[in-house]
Amino acid sequence: MEWLKNTLDIIVSWATNTGLKLLIALVLMFVSFKIINWVAKRIIKNGEKKKLDKTIVKTISYLVKIGGKVIVTVCLVGYVGIDTSAITALIASFGVCIGLAVNGAVSNIAGGVLILVTRPFKVDDFIEAQGVSGTVADIHMISTKVVTGDNKVVHIPNGALANGNIINYSEKELRRVDFNFSIAYDADFDKARSVVEDILKSHELVLDDPAPFVRMSKHAASSIDIVARAWVKSDDYWTVNFDVLEKVKAEFDKNHIEIPFEQLDVHVKNN
Repeated sequence: MEWLKNTLDIIVSWATNTGLKLLIALVLMFVSFKIINWVAKRIIKNGEKKKLDKTIVKTISYLVKIGGKVIVTVCLVGYVGIDTSAITALIASFGVCIGLAVNGAVSNIAGGVLILVTRPFKVDDFIEAQGVSGTVADIHMISTKVVTGDNKVVHIPNGALANGNIINYSEKELRRVDFNFSIAYDADFDKARSVVEDILKSHELVLDDPAPFVRMSKHAASSIDIVARAWVKSDDYWTVNFDVLEKVKAEFDKNHIEIPFEQLDVHVKNN
């Protein structure tokens, strides 16, 4: 039974040394991660209280969370007694492989830095880029998270984002709503113009300065086209757009102003 005694001695020795260290390391990791998560949340809350820029605050919080956890993990690995030199060499080799495999990640990181420095948009801005339009939810070093109008989450690589065209609909306080209305050639143009002007001027969300603009824009094949422009606050853009379209249709019907459909006259010639 000598082998059993030796086995028990080895188990006891491991439990009182390495096993105890491993248990302490797990407890310290759990507590440390909790503290790091709390600190990251506090950074965001303090930023909101002080009304700091959300983009910078969220980026700092994210870096603190990831960086803190990596540092704690490496320290605890060394505390347990695992040779970190071999792990370091493995991580370095793995890093080289990853670097070769994800060559585009470098450009994405550079794009993320460029976005944070030049600030073409910030968190909560409504943008259109890379064929996607939506509200910016987060800006990370690799990609930017955008939530579309139908609540889809799209992650756009920062490299492509920084090097492409970006339309920021939230940067300016005011936006112009453009309308195009068509009426029949035999309809009363002055009446139609007056109807559109009255609707724009009476809408509570349309600004008086700059004043609404309504003029004839085109003699089309089957209609006279009217262009109308109104300035609104950016947040009111779609409300005004839909309200005016509905009211113009109703008022044109009430005043017997025809909205023509495309027509084609066919002449048959007999021999």
